[in-house]
Amino acid sequence: MVRVPLSPEQIRAGQRLGALIRTARAGRAPEVIAKDAGISPETLRKIEVGRLPSPSFGTVVSLCDALGLPLQDAVDVWRGGGAQTSRRETA
Repeated sequence: MVRVPLSPEQIRAGQRLGALIRTARAGRAPEVIAKDAGISPETLRKIEVGRLPSPSFGTVVSLCDALGLPLQDAVDVWRGGGAQTSRRETA
C-alpha cells in the first residue's frame, strides 16, 4: 500500500499544531511531557518542529491531556484558527 503524500495545507496544519504544543509545554521538560503522553521524547520533538505533521488522533489527545491543553484548542489550530490560543493568553 502506497501512502498518499500530505498536501501543503496538511503540512502547515501540522506545523501549527507543533507550535501550539511547544508553546503549551512552556519550558517543561520534554521527557516528562512525552512520558505522561505515552510517547517517546523523539516523537514529541518531531511533532513540535513539524517533522511529524500528521500525528495520530490518540497521540494528540494524549499530548493535550499531558499538557492540560483543551483538545478544542488543538482542533482550532489544526483548522487554521488561532482564537483559542489568543483567548487563553488574554484570560
